[in-house]
Amino acid sequence: MIPRYTRPDMAKIWSDENRFQKMLEVEILAAEAMSQKGIVPKSAIANIRKRAKINRERINEIELTVKHDVIAFLTQVGETIGPDARFLHLGLTSSDVLDTALSVQLKEACDLLLQDLNILAGTVKKLASKYKFTPMMGRSHGVHAEPITFGFKVASWYTEVLRAKTLIEQAREKIIYGKISGAVGT
Repeated sequence: MIPRYTRPDMAKIWSDENRFQKMLEVEILAAEAMSQKGIVPKSAIANIRKRAKINRERINEIELTVKHDVIAFLTQVGETIGPDARFLHLGLTSSDVLDTALSVQLKEACDLLLQDLNILAGTVKKLASKYKFTPMMGRSHGVHAEPITFGFKVASWYTEVLRAKTLIEQAREKIIYGKISGAVGT
């Protein structure tokens, strides 16, 4: 993302720190599910939750050597956890972690856009109401046509904002799923 054009709250969603945090959440939740099945000791989960820390610089340093983003991530997180780190990534493939973390990031981005679209829709709706009797010249093919009201013109913007909101809501519903397909890959 180009920083000067990126809102801080959207930049945070797409930051390396947030991506790594989402990857860690996926890893921990998968280990917790395995713990519920008796595959991973509950004490290991408590230790992982307590000790797991992310260090972006260290991950980047490890990746230069191993040339694999998820291995670099797991190695760095493992350094902070200790022996119980062996229970992370159990039965997972890199794609399970990356794709699921990406889905969470996309959901967060959609949520942020929907918040703003709700504000925009409210503002545009008020504007349409405020100017419902204010005349203006309508245009067709780039030239003057019949008179309309500014409120009528703004109401068409309102319709488009609602349409965009609906499309983002539908997209959000399609992307909020994660996948755990197993350690063999896709």
